[in-house]
Amino acid sequence: MQSVIDIQWWQLVLFSLALIIPYYINRHYQLGLLKETIVSLSRMTLQLILIGLYLELLFDLNNVWINLAWMMAMVLVGSSAIINKVPFPKSMILFPVAISLVAGLLPLMAILALGIIQPEPFYHARYVIPLAGMLLGNSISSNIICLQSYFSALQERWPEYQAALALGASPSDATKPFVQDALTKAMSPILATMATTGLVTIPGMMTGQILGGASPMVAIKYQLMIMLAIFVMMSITITVSLWLVAKRSVSVEGKPQVSLA
Repeated sequence: MQSVIDIQWWQLVLFSLALIIPYYINRHYQLGLLKETIVSLSRMTLQLILIGLYLELLFDLNNVWINLAWMMAMVLVGSSAIINKVPFPKSMILFPVAISLVAGLLPLMAILALGIIQPEPFYHARYVIPLAGMLLGNSISSNIICLQSYFSALQERWPEYQAALALGASPSDATKPFVQDALTKAMSPILATMATTGLVTIPGMMTGQILGGASPMVAIKYQLMIMLAIFVMMSITITVSLWLVAKRSVSVEGKPQVSLA
């Protein structure tokens, strides 16, 4: 198979001229997104260059404790991204979200590293860090959808919750319909993605492996592995985080622990 074809920096600079198209659309329709676009593109470029330099160092060091510390840092950043998008008090949901990400990430990474891929050594940064990043990255949006849906349902259907309590239901039973609805909404995007993968879309990991010179069948096996892992990871994290948040959102007496005004 052909080795990886390098892209020159001047080629990237030349290709960036294609940004004239979204600039024209923004200007023509007066979207007011020019400043935000420049900031986002600048941050993305700087962050990718810095993470590229850091990953090269990380791959060279290839230390199990450094890899583990980096994954925990990724968990904290991911947790912060989630709680900033959810209208719960941050102090109430930071711990549940962080615990859910760890509960989903570490067992799956152990299975992938020790039982499936089996790199030498098993904590090889070239495999562990990118896989952990994909699992965490795909879990962020599902957790945001899940927690936002739960909180909105709790606000909009509070009388329904109170009626269930009045009929003798426990707080956990009374919130069960809201939990079911939130889990369903959070899982719908990944189910739709899986149903169209290979037919409508060729996923990023598979594309990257093929561009890197891997056999298409090898790339497919890796893609199947990561999609299954992402689905399991999302299922674990949204369930654990929602279960912990639901317990904290109302007291044992069934009273709201957050403002529902």
